[in-house]
Amino acid sequence: MFRADANKSVRFCDGLTRRDFLHAGSLATLGLGLPAFASLQARGAVAKDADVNCIMLFLVGAPSQLDTWDMKPGAPEEIRGPFKPIATKIPGLQVSEIFPRMAGQMDKVALLRGVHYEGAAVHDIGHQLMQTGRLFTGGIEYPNVGCVLSKLKGSKGDTPPNVLLPKPIGPTGGNMPHGQFAGFLGKSFDPFVLNADPNAKGFKVPDLLPPDYVTSARETRRKSLRQAIDGGVAAFESSADAKLLDANFAQAYRLMSSKTAREAFNLNSEPDAVRDRYGRTRFGQSCLLARRLIERGVRFVTVNMFETVFNEITWDIHGSAPFSPIECYKNEVGPNFDNAYSTLLEDLTQRGLLANTMVLAFGEFGRTPKINPAGGRDHHPGCWTALFAGGPIKGGQVVGASDEIGSAPKDRPVSTAEIAATIYHGLGIKLDTDLPGPQGRPIRIVDHGVEPVLELF
Repeated sequence: MFRADANKSVRFCDGLTRRDFLHAGSLATLGLGLPAFASLQARGAVAKDADVNCIMLFLVGAPSQLDTWDMKPGAPEEIRGPFKPIATKIPGLQVSEIFPRMAGQMDKVALLRGVHYEGAAVHDIGHQLMQTGRLFTGGIEYPNVGCVLSKLKGSKGDTPPNVLLPKPIGPTGGNMPHGQFAGFLGKSFDPFVLNADPNAKGFKVPDLLPPDYVTSARETRRKSLRQAIDGGVAAFESSADAKLLDANFAQAYRLMSSKTAREAFNLNSEPDAVRDRYGRTRFGQSCLLARRLIERGVRFVTVNMFETVFNEITWDIHGSAPFSPIECYKNEVGPNFDNAYSTLLEDLTQRGLLANTMVLAFGEFGRTPKINPAGGRDHHPGCWTALFAGGPIKGGQVVGASDEIGSAPKDRPVSTAEIAATIYHGLGIKLDTDLPGPQGRPIRIVDHGVEPVLELF
């Protein structure tokens, strides 16, 4: 994420910084505009009839497949866990009792039950693989899917093409990137990050709106002043950093002066009944905000359900502090997800948005089949379930299956690279599209031979 007011901000000889003219916090440019998008269509990188949006609900901490969407009620007690399966709208398809509302929405949802990867069971690795399709190696940080979409399609208007809510993933036990930024594409294509809790009293967007004391007239004067001063700093402006700052300045001014952009983030305009139905939680209100953003032109929204896995109730059910007990799935985490996810699908459907908006929900890996001595489940990248809905996805189906204890794929295994390919395919992006990599070397958005899960479409 690019910050115009970062510690290394540009400073002129009189001591003023560009922050003195902008005063707008962290920014993210929108990338290519519509003319560039049309050019990409002409070259075949983007399907001409594709304008699908995406909401990715990233379930930080990693849900247990056995206690959510791939239950094994006939397995021994130490495998099947404490929760019971319930029937859904689709005959023969069951989910956990912790999702009573979701059960009525399963005609919209496809379950992908054989997701897996081979490698260390570390949160950071799973975050990278599920959001970029690749593991960061050789000093190359691969871009998030939403950042690639931003690069290829750009913005629809005054709103950013790619937004991250409510905050980036924080500490999860490693020191690697989490796969939520633009990597080798450059900071110009980082997502716009909210960096605020939409459920907080008096919520507003610190990194988008100017301070209350900055009137529209003063904004205009600041822009004029900045333009005048720029005439005398030609040497500075020749640098790459300056060009990035120029682009960010223009975008920031556009965002701050746009009624559409301001309104997109205004949750106070939503009826209390709607906000209550999503759930008065950070995740619930972030999902509502995601719908508002998609409705107003944002192409891709990532919602992190949790920021960390430490000292907070999350999906990370090792069973003892600083992690969570398995019972939290029924008491807190399950209802939080069930309300927000189910309402999001209902809301998008009622507004006619689900037909062109994919809604994804998954974590970074699964959990161990056998309950550990602390009464929880540990990390397990061998098998878990991903949820796909909306857009071109055919709901009401299950693709693939796990073995009798949910430990490994039994039928139709799906790699994390195939997850990325499936998202790109759903967005109408050609899988042989090249991106400008380090030192100008082209890098395909997915490796040769990686195909989408076509059964979902």
